[in-house]
Amino acid sequence: MEVIYEDNHIIAINKACGEVVQGDKTGDETILDKVKQYLKIKYNKPGNVYLGLPHRIDRPTSGLLVLAKTGKVLPRLNKLFQTKSAVKKVYWAVVDKRPAKHTDTLENYIVKNEARNKSYVTDKTSEGAKLASLTYRHIASIERYHLLEVEIHTGRHHQIRVQLKNLGLHIKGDLKYGASRSNKDKGIHLHARKVELIHPVKKEPLVIIADPPKDPVWDEFMKLFSAGKFSPVHSV
Repeated sequence: MEVIYEDNHIIAINKACGEVVQGDKTGDETILDKVKQYLKIKYNKPGNVYLGLPHRIDRPTSGLLVLAKTGKVLPRLNKLFQTKSAVKKVYWAVVDKRPAKHTDTLENYIVKNEARNKSYVTDKTSEGAKLASLTYRHIASIERYHLLEVEIHTGRHHQIRVQLKNLGLHIKGDLKYGASRSNKDKGIHLHARKVELIHPVKKEPLVIIADPPKDPVWDEFMKLFSAGKFSPVHSV
């Protein structure tokens, strides 16, 4: 867990692959537990530490998670994250094939299978179907993999993973959605890269960026990024 932004109202962390945000059936320590302990020690706080969760990231996904440090800020952050145009969320996804189009907006109806914790592209008339929308841009390639920058316009279950699979693109390590093999750390190469919003208290633009984990594939893409060789160059 890496703290990448903190003020009196908000704390943003860079979550590692495999870390669970909230408690689940595994009983593993959660990100919320870790951040509470961090705040308790840093500020020498007695008793319980407040921490609010306005959005989530899947366990195998790495990257940016924004948390509320006070009960006053949480409903404001909740409203921002629930308002379609109020928060810009950008992900990086490493896939096994080069997409046919350099950039495209994908709109699919998807449905979640609760028992399998998996979503599927379906017809809009299917029971429980919800519209999922994202825009991807192909920004870099290395020998075996291709990097997409993905901006999500909706917050559907596993939407990047299932919508890219529907294009025939599989995120590295994502066995659930068609990858040929898993990663050693059981994570996937999907990373929450950037969040842009208006600060709920200061009312100023806030841009938070999280670097991907250290591994050979991410490292190769970060070398290209540092050298200004992404297309478009200004992608973050």
